[in-house]
Amino acid sequence: MSTKEMKFALVGCGNIAKKHVHAIHKYLPEAKIVAFCDIAKERAQEFGEKFGAPGFSNLSEMMRASADKIDVISILTPSGVHAQNVAELAGYGKPLIVEKPIALRLEEADKIIRTCDKHGVKIFVVHQNRYNLPILKAREALEQGRLGKLVLGSVRLRWRRDQAYYDSAEWRGTWAYDGGVFTNQASHHIDMLTWFMGDVESVKAVGVTRLVNIECEDTGAAILRFTNGAIGIIEVTTATRPKDLEGSISILGEKGSIVISGFFMNELTTWEFEEPKPVDDKIFEEYGKNPEGWGYNLGEYLTGVIDSIKNKRAGLVDGLEGRKSLELISAIYESIETGREIPLRFKPKKCKLGAP
Repeated sequence: MSTKEMKFALVGCGNIAKKHVHAIHKYLPEAKIVAFCDIAKERAQEFGEKFGAPGFSNLSEMMRASADKIDVISILTPSGVHAQNVAELAGYGKPLIVEKPIALRLEEADKIIRTCDKHGVKIFVVHQNRYNLPILKAREALEQGRLGKLVLGSVRLRWRRDQAYYDSAEWRGTWAYDGGVFTNQASHHIDMLTWFMGDVESVKAVGVTRLVNIECEDTGAAILRFTNGAIGIIEVTTATRPKDLEGSISILGEKGSIVISGFFMNELTTWEFEEPKPVDDKIFEEYGKNPEGWGYNLGEYLTGVIDSIKNKRAGLVDGLEGRKSLELISAIYESIETGREIPLRFKPKKCKLGAP
């Protein structure tokens, strides 16, 4: 592997691939893309022609032609095929970046983790909002004990996804490949809530489909009990009209309160503590929001991945860490289907996520 340049292959050439291409080109000067792959060959070739790399229609073809040129592979396909992609790619020994969620079924996530362990392959699950500047400072405050005993954590996602969005790809909004708002749009927020609040003991949830024609939910809410005694609230919808409103997280403790709002938990709005520190006077100015420029947090995330690979360090979100949010999402769906409060560390029985 080159010590100067990290060479990426991107698998899946949809909208999310555009974000990864942008982040790599803008924020990773020591990286380049050397291959694209998509089951729709014309999409892969379109990306390839635009960004100067070959496009392929299947993974074996890509690896036969380019394996010696590839350092890391980004899996950006629909969530329902992540496990299949990993099974095909892990044997090549390349580190794998997998878009959120890691999979749609817990057994698939476990298979991914086992497969990567078997082949000695590093796996990274994309939760780039952990790199938002306000989030990093909030996490620092948490680790310093400035919040004290945690009381309540909540996330709120109020976005707009109309029928045209779901009709743009046949897999969107399906149980087999995508899931609803809890799985697709809110998985970042669910990951963030548990990253701050800790392990979940149980969850009670409701979900409905209000404004679009899809298999899954476009609106839902859940109440969580954390093992530390705190309570959590998840409120999510893609049925906000006429436009997106917010993506926020609130962390309340006995000694302080933090609220981070914006579109994707990227703007600090509340920073209050019983015991002030000098850093508090400049917190909004220096860490109140991400630097100008779309894709900053994904660029930081991928920079962290490269550092982990080159210096043999643990990644911020590995397979086991990525599994945590999937387990909670699965429990949310189990609760929606059964009407019961679901303890974590359970085996899904009624959860439709990932079902054909």
